[in-house]
Amino acid sequence: MAANPLNVVAEELPVETGVAKADREKLAGLLNQALAASYVLYAKTHAFHWNVAGPQFYGIHKLTDEQYQDLAAAIDEIAERVRAIGFPAMSGLANYIEASVVDDVDVSEMPGARDMVAQLARDHQAIAAKMREAVSAAEAADDVYSADLLTGRIGVHEEAAWMLNSIVAE
Repeated sequence: MAANPLNVVAEELPVETGVAKADREKLAGLLNQALAASYVLYAKTHAFHWNVAGPQFYGIHKLTDEQYQDLAAAIDEIAERVRAIGFPAMSGLANYIEASVVDDVDVSEMPGARDMVAQLARDHQAIAAKMREAVSAAEAADDVYSADLLTGRIGVHEEAAWMLNSIVAE
């Protein structure tokens, strides 16, 4: 009898690309942290997008739309990189929240528009800072693709923080 194709579990894969298994395993952990933070920020940005109100509604609504769409694509790219280097991609909302440098948002404590924007700016900066650690590890392991992927994401997060901080600047 054939195995059930829906009963397959993602496991470690054999990868022989010149990066040592121990280095790939460390990078998978760092990439999974980036995945977790990106996922939590995606959900938070989406929640703020839906719930923002006030005089700057339209601009913030449009900006957060662009940002959560970018985060959705990044989540997929980061998870697929974890798989490409041979390890399972993290899953589960509780796991994402636990591994993230970004705090989740509680709908019962939804902040005002200014605080939403300030929180998102801080979150983008925190992710960029954390990703720098992963870039260093990727470069040390000679995993240029992971380093490049994360370096590109750092630029996106820093630009997002700049735009958000510009909205709340006095």
